[in-house]
Amino acid sequence: MTDLDKTDRTPPAGGHARSHQGEALVEVRAIGKRYGNIIALSDVSTVVRAGEVTCVLGDNGAGKSTFIKILAGAHSHSDGTMVVAGEEKELSSPREALDLGIATVYQDLAVVSLMPVWRNFFLGSELTRGFGPIKRLDIPAMKKIAKAELAAMGIDLRDVDQPIGTLSGGERQCVAIARAVYFGAKVLILDEPTAALGVKQSGVVLKYIAAARDRGLGVVFITHNPHHAYPVGDRFLILRRGKSMGDFPKAELALDDLVSMMAGGAELASLVHELERSEAGADIAAEMQVEQ
Repeated sequence: MTDLDKTDRTPPAGGHARSHQGEALVEVRAIGKRYGNIIALSDVSTVVRAGEVTCVLGDNGAGKSTFIKILAGAHSHSDGTMVVAGEEKELSSPREALDLGIATVYQDLAVVSLMPVWRNFFLGSELTRGFGPIKRLDIPAMKKIAKAELAAMGIDLRDVDQPIGTLSGGERQCVAIARAVYFGAKVLILDEPTAALGVKQSGVVLKYIAAARDRGLGVVFITHNPHHAYPVGDRFLILRRGKSMGDFPKAELALDDLVSMMAGGAELASLVHELERSEAGADIAAEMQVEQ
């Protein structure tokens, strides 16, 4: 028996059957969430398909966090229907979501900065070797797999032994994405992955979002930045104050339209008009119009 045969593996990518391109992996229909008398989310519908990126956009307080928590199994929905792989579901926990192939990468990553990249890659799901009660970590296998999986996503690290804290914010996000792919994610939810990053590192993350899509995953990209969403997005769900402002395939929505809907359209035009009335506000209004 070879050393590899003795390795006790947590089911890796492939533990869930691969989805067909365009297959509906998760669909929400008129989904809503109430906390007592407070309506946090109301009448939201969209679909996440294999090999596509569904972008969920909105400002702070739009309902993005509540929407993520429902998809990730952290909160159950109060209204509407959620369908996963063709079956109606009401997820009771993040563990149940993971078992269904729905993985979430949150904005503040759960990594141990001083641990090496390979250790963070397998954190909580370490590979062991040996028999019965006498087992030890299979460090060579974990290093080899981590390096191969990162390379498969196009992530070129000089050494998986380097502490993950030495990587840039964008690179750490990409390690988390590769980890989710390896451990069998079919749906990958990314919570504001570019929010705290500069232009260059945001571009790196967008590249790996596209790579995950090209590997057949259904990606849910949560963001408040339409300029990050549009290049990689296939579908755009726009939230405002807990309600859906529309769910559009890319063919039906130009970038300018997306920016206008995000900015509030008529509300923004009214604000610009108000600012133009004052001398101090004229310059600000001009800048806002340029940004549009």
